[in-house]
Formats: sequence, C-alpha cells, structure tokens
Amino acid sequence: MTKKVWMEWPLPPTLATRLTALAEVVSDGDLAKLHGSTVISAIRRYYDGEFMDRVGPNLKMIAKPGIGVDNIDLDAATERGILVCNTPDAPSESTAEHAVALLMAVAKRVMVGDMHLRGATDLGRDEMRGTELLGSSLGIVGYGRIGRRVAEMCALGIRMHVTVFDPFLPEDVALPAGVARTEDVDTIFAENRFVTLHTPLLPETHHLVNDRRLRLMKPGSYLINASRGGVVDETALVKALQDGHLAGAGLDVFDPEPPLADNPLLKMKNVVLTPHIASNTEAGMAAMQAGTVDNIVDVLQGERPTWIANAEVWPGRMGA
Repeated sequence: MTKKVWMEWPLPPTLATRLTALAEVVSDGDLAKLHGSTVISAIRRYYDGEFMDRVGPNLKMIAKPGIGVDNIDLDAATERGILVCNTPDAPSESTAEHAVALLMAVAKRVMVGDMHLRGATDLGRDEMRGTELLGSSLGIVGYGRIGRRVAEMCALGIRMHVTVFDPFLPEDVALPAGVARTEDVDTIFAENRFVTLHTPLLPETHHLVNDRRLRLMKPGSYLINASRGGVVDETALVKALQDGHLAGAGLDVFDPEPPLADNPLLKMKNVVLTPHIASNTEAGMAAMQAGTVDNIVDVLQGERPTWIANAEVWPGRMGA
C-alpha cells in the first residue's frame, strides 16, 4: 500500500525530496485528499477524534512543528494508537529571545515612543518614561528549554534578579548565577516586578494567571506571555491594565487567537502585541521544518521518532 503524507504547509525542495522518496506527499492542505493518509502534519485547526477518524485507519502519526500540541486531542490520538510528534528543541531560542524582546520593549516604552514619532502628538514624555531592568526582579513560570534561556539572558546578560517556578524541576538542578527557585507559584507573582510565562496549555494551567494572581503582583508590575493565550484570563488582565494596577504587558499569544477586533488590548498604549510570531525566525522555522521531516521519515521507515508527545502509545498503529 502506498504511504501518503498530508501537510497543511509546503516544504523547501531539499526537505520535500526526503519525503517524496518514501511516500506520496500532499502539501496544499486539500481536505479532499486527506483520507488514507499515513501521516498528517498539523498546524491550522483543531485535530480531534472525529478528524482522525476522517483520515482513516491508515493514520499512524500526527506531526506538529514546534512545541505546543494543544491543537491536538492527545487523549483521542492515544486511544487510537496514533503517535503525536513535535519538535520541542527547534523554536526554543527564537521564542526565548522574543520573550525578552517583549519584556524590554514594554519596559522601555518602545512602542509609545514609536507612536509619538509617527504623529501621535497627544503622547507626553511622561508616557514614554521607561523602567530600568538592571537589578529589577523577574519571575519565570516554567523552567523548560525556553524558560532556561530567558533566565540566562536576563540574569547573566541584563543582571536582573530571577526566580523560577516549575513543579517538575528536579531538586538538585544547577541554576545559573543570579537565578533562584521557589516551590510556590504565588511567590512568583507577589515578589517580582516582571513575570514571564513559559508553560504549556494544559487543563491545570488554563487561566493560571487569573484575577487573584494578577492582584498579587505589586502595582506597576509587568506581565509577559509568549506561551499560550489560554494560560492567562484575558478579561482579568484587561481589567488590571485599565485600572492601572499593572504598568504594562507584552503578549505574543491570545485567547481567542487571533484577538477579536474589539479586544481592548489592541487599543492600549502600555501593551506591546505581536501575532504569535515568537518562533518565526529563519533559524527557528528551518529547525522546525527539518525536525518535523526527521520525525515523519522515522515513521515512514518504521522507526521510533525522537520526539513523541504521547510516548505511552508507542508503537501504536506502527506495530499493527
């Protein structure tokens, strides 16, 4: 039986050749060509059990570029013996750098200054007064690949005082100079002027940042989110920004996404917004594409991929 790879995104020729040597490749996301696929590569929609069944019993793998797999029903995939693979190493550096860029942009009032020079004459210099980061405090929720790089850049480069929270962090882990840890997530919000989020969106992290935790933050604090929009209760965040409790926020992700046209965040001068582009660098995209192809080639050749988000399902339908 001919193997088929159905993709929602095109590959550069050098990578596409690796797949076409092993399978028929559909790279235009045409749903009419979906059925019978061995592998699908998922980006744009939510992939639930109904979608998986629509593909058919030949489906062995869902290949996701990047880290997050929150647009895939992992339980449904696991029940069906379908491997869900991602590329967690690929976008880490790009995303970490973007989070620090958001932090610095909002602290230094970069966008307000830009708006002023482009004709917003109603902006006074007091609205362009920034916050110095040297010696300031940063709390990091999530100390995985991205959180670690943010900690290094901010503690060793900017020389901020960094505290991290991660319930899965081993007790004996070595932390860089200037980085401490806490076992209490509320401490992150209560004791740091800046808080940045680097946690996956899971049932237990949905609205992790709610009104109570935002109010734990000291007046004049900042929130940075380059993880997933659902980690933050946006209604509570908007309120905290509107009433002046928070000095500002830097956001690359939203809930829903993209943000609706009437979202108050879009009109706030103390908020820096980007459209979920933290990983969208030349190096980041190339690494995600190459890593996704590596995973797909492994499956097509009957080998175990390097990264499996639901590892307990191995070998799944590959062993059938």
